Amino acid sequence: MILELADIRIHPGQNAAFEEAIQRGLKSVIHEAKGFQGYKVNRGIESSERYILQIFWDTLEDHTVGFRQSEAFTKWRAIVGPFFASAPVVEHFELVSKSA
Repeated sequence: MILELADIRIHPGQNAAFEEAIQRGLKSVIHEAKGFQGYKVNRGIESSERYILQIFWDTLEDHTVGFRQSEAFTKWRAIVGPFFASAPVVEHFELVSKSA
């Protein structure tokens, strides 16, 4: 399994609308993507306009090719993109260890 980690900064004062939009996008677009396994969204405490989005994929290619090069990615960005204060920083990780 691959973890996609997106560090997102939104425009001030848009938290409620962004949180609704990201939930809608995750449930209506990303949830349908091949290789999608689940997600987590966290809001910053010290920086409330900062969000960490974690999406779990079967393979790196499910995200980088199957999703990012599809029409679904365009739909996703149309839903959440207007809230971005800057482009999200996205990285991928492999699991090394975890608790029980």
